[in-house]
Amino acid sequence: MMVNVANHCDDPNIGMSLTKNLEKFKLYMNDIGLFVTHISKDKRAVDNIIYEKLLRDKLETNLGYVFENMVAQTLRVIGDDLYYFTFPSNSPNRSYEIDFLISRDNKICPIEVKSGGYNTHPSIDEFAKKYSNILFVVIHKSCKRV
Repeated sequence: MMVNVANHCDDPNIGMSLTKNLEKFKLYMNDIGLFVTHISKDKRAVDNIIYEKLLRDKLETNLGYVFENMVAQTLRVIGDDLYYFTFPSNSPNRSYEIDFLISRDNKICPIEVKSGGYNTHPSIDEFAKKYSNILFVVIHKSCKRV
């Protein structure tokens, strides 16, 4: 029980477990504190500096993976299974990814997690064009819902 598994959903529709792709998955750590400790263990001398900057929101790095782990843990705690979805973009060798898909009241809710410095969210915008009648949630570092 150290990780939460997010399976790829091949068809973002109600009944995502029916199209769960067991060959494609992402892993998220259950313990966010342990995860942050693990990713910031470069040198013993800088540990306190990294933690201090992290706690004061002054760490100049993309913390999207930390926030994604927090969202994954929160979703699991409230009883959601974890799914994510990818689909091709118009650019070669690139695809869009929706971080999490959950279902609520017979609707699919895509969740996109951003750590900051992002004013756009092309994955969820393209998802909205491709799939209609859905509720959108964008989780941003500032905790504003879009």
